[in-house]
Amino acid sequence: MKTIAAILALAGACVTTTAAFAVTTDDVKWINACVKDNKGAAADAVILKYCTCMNEKMDNNESQSITQWEKTHVAERKACDKESGWK
Repeated sequence: MKTIAAILALAGACVTTTAAFAVTTDDVKWINACVKDNKGAAADAVILKYCTCMNEKMDNNESQSITQWEKTHVAERKACDKESGWK
């Protein structure tokens, strides 16, 4: 019985974790704006990965664009630079 409970708890954690990182239509709008703002600054795949990373770091209730937000959140920008391979 303990094994079944442990398996169910693990499955529940996986579902919760996946839902927490689900990309919404609103996220796509912000990510696309970020990609457009950075067009030509790096390879398209790098820009997309960077913008997605920055979007994930932002609060869901944030009203600033990614481009505006990154200017005041240097640590997050540096982390996404590294994660995306931006040089």
